[in-house]
Order: sequence, then structure tokens, then C-alpha cells
Amino acid sequence: MMRPESAGLSPDPQQRPGAILPVLAETKAGGYFVSNYPPYSYWSGGETGKALAILETAPAPGRPLGVYLHIPFCRKRCHFCYFKVYTDKNAGEVERYIDTLDAELRLFSRKPAIAGRKPQFIYFGGGTPSYISSRQLTRLVESLKASLEWDAAEEITFECEPGTLTEGKLQTIRDLGVTRLSLGVENFDDGVLQANGRAHASREIDRAYDFARSAGFPQINIDLIAGMVRETDDNWRECVRRTVGMSPDSVTIYQMEVPYNTTIFRDMKSHGESVAPVADWKQKREWVAYAFSELERAGYTVGSAYTAVKNATGAGFLYRDSLWHGADMLGLGVASFSYVQGVHFQNDPDFHSYCARVEAGSLPLSRALIPADEERMIREFVLQMKLGHVERTYFEQKFGADILQRFAEPLERLRQAGLADTTPGGVTLTRDGLMQVDGLLPLFFLPQHRTDTTG
Repeated sequence: MMRPESAGLSPDPQQRPGAILPVLAETKAGGYFVSNYPPYSYWSGGETGKALAILETAPAPGRPLGVYLHIPFCRKRCHFCYFKVYTDKNAGEVERYIDTLDAELRLFSRKPAIAGRKPQFIYFGGGTPSYISSRQLTRLVESLKASLEWDAAEEITFECEPGTLTEGKLQTIRDLGVTRLSLGVENFDDGVLQANGRAHASREIDRAYDFARSAGFPQINIDLIAGMVRETDDNWRECVRRTVGMSPDSVTIYQMEVPYNTTIFRDMKSHGESVAPVADWKQKREWVAYAFSELERAGYTVGSAYTAVKNATGAGFLYRDSLWHGADMLGLGVASFSYVQGVHFQNDPDFHSYCARVEAGSLPLSRALIPADEERMIREFVLQMKLGHVERTYFEQKFGADILQRFAEPLERLRQAGLADTTPGGVTLTRDGLMQVDGLLPLFFLPQHRTDTTG
């Protein structure tokens, strides 16, 4: 389960005061992870006309373009999942959706903001991209390339669920040009996987990983989640041990949260419970910190609040780095989010409506937001804080903003709390600060946005 910023999320607001340092104890329902700014709840259907007008303008010189493809199909819906996914679509509906993705890109590729550009990165997210067949994947990629040439893409990421993979399908995925395969392992214990509604079993992990290595992917990433239902200290240590032993090129670790539109929350609500049946935030931070320390002992480098890479020069994450530095990204598929020419917009979140609108020849936008210059600056600042270090000169040169002055008050509070340090060169989070960075980011939001952390 990756957390792509353009995936078909269905976020719900969690009210949390931004006037003081957030104190997160028990895991309660609501959003925590900050994936964008301004928050999604400020986007409006009334702004889609302006977004469409922006697409009629030429792109800014030198700004990279990426493409996110949302494949919303899964074998099962995980109990913690809040993405736009479907487990009930028949073969005909899957085929229709693939045709719709192709038609949508053809519509976008005719717009001046997109036409003729060569994507720097491609991201297949979901849902479960590996759910669809090798034939469907090949057909999809070949048709999309007819609209937008991407043979020169520097990174093509593809999310997988271990139980959907065969040796043949992995070879197809590799032959299609995928450079970064992300395996949604999450945990290695069958009891934990079952309790959280995962579709795969532990025995399928090593098999899928061995097949992926044989296919020759340049980079294989393993996803873990700290604090799943029934997680224990012993289990977590075993998950870290197994991960280190597999020696993937990169590891991504998220801390478990329970948004409102999840099975876990519905169960909590039916039983009148306010605290989720998962580890508290202190425990989750300790588990992630332990994993990072073990990975560092094995030669990995921590590259963000969520990632560690084995070879810091050869196993990066271009999708993340480009997006967090203001690249354009076109999100294709139901409910997908885009950021083009400094403008946010989201596709129609209803499966049949999304398909029908595209089939009728219309771009399927449902809401949008035109950020002010200061909001664009804040967006890049809070996203780059997740890397653990923010360069002062970058913001001076791009936005004419001195981040040490603009954010002097919240930065001083973080410094006094032992969560960040400032130097003339910029801001660096301590490891403790990095482990709770999403809870700190609302301090840098504009006042009107501080009670909504679903961005």
C-alpha cells in the first residue's frame, strides 16, 4: 500500500488544533498523513472551469511531467484501506475501465499543457495494478504510449500485491519498462495479514520476491506498515529481520492510521469505541525508528520519514522527489488527483460516471483549486519537510521566500521541543521529529487550513 499523492483517496477530515504542537496518543479515527496542500476539503467543483482553462495554456519551461495511472481493482479490500478501490467489478467493467484510461489520456494529450511533453516518471498505483492480466497490461501500455511517448521516462513504478504475481506476469511487467517494482508486503505474519484483511499469505511473499529478482528489475521496494491490528513487538522485529534478510533496494514504512471510511472504523463505530484496535502513536514511532536503525546497520540510508534505500545514489524515488519539488503530474483514472501548471484538480470519484464522461469526450474533472503563490510555496515546504531537510536557497530562488523568517515561530517551537534544528542553510528534523513529521506539518499551514489535516 503505497501513498501516492494522486491516488484515488477518499479522505475524511480529522479535527485537530493547529495552535499548539499536536499530541497524538491513542490511534483514533481520522486522517493523519499529509499528502498535499491546501487540504482537499478546500477544493471546489466551482473551480473546474478554471482548471480546464489552465490546460489550454503552454507549460512552464523546464517543469517535469509525471503520469499517475490509477488501477482501482483488488482481490479484497483491506480493513484499513481508504483508497478508491473496487472488489466487485466483472471482466467487462475492467475492460471498459482500461479503454477509458486510454481515452482519457488521448483527451488530455490534446491540451497545450500536456501535448508533446515526455513524462519524466510514470506511476501505476491502486488498488492493485498487478490485479489485471498480462494481456490487459500490455494493451493498456501500448495504447497509452500512442498518446504520450514515455520511452524516455527515467522511472516507471508499479505497485504489486504478492498473491497476484506469477513469474510470467512479472516478466511482462519488466518487459513493459517498469524500473521500480513496489511489493505490498505490509507484514510477514499470516495472523496479522488475515486480521487486517490482506489478500495474500506469507508464503507468497518470498515466491513473488524471487520471481521479481529473476526478472531483473533495477529496483525492488518492499512496503511495511507499523502498527497493524494484532501487531506485537516480537512480530515487528521479525518483520524487520525478514526485510533486512531479503535485501531489497528500498523499504517504505508507514504508520497505521484509521481514516473514517475504513472497515476498522465501521467496526469501532458499531461497538461504540473511540480508540482503534492498533498500537498507539508512540509505539508506532518507536517501531519505525527501530526499523530504520536496523536498516542503517545493514547499510541503508534513511531518505524520508517513510523510506530507506540500500544504494543512495542508485535507488531513489523520482516520483516523490519531483512531485515534492513542484513537478506537474497528470492523474488518470477514477478519483485521481492531478497537479498541472500549479493547479490542483480531481477526477470524478464515481466509476460509471467517470467512464461515461470520458466516453462522451469530456475531461472528467469533479473539483479543483487554484492555489495562491504563498500556498504553492507552503505546499512544497511541508512536503519537503518529509525528507527531513529543507534547503533555504531553494525557496529563495523559486519563491523569493526566506523560510527561516517566514516560519520562524513554528520552527523555534520545534527546536525547543528537540524536533528540528535550523542553520543558515535551512531546516533539519531530528530523528524524533522525522518520526512524527505529519503531526507537525499543520503548524506551517495558513490559519484557515489548520483544523483540516486531510491534505
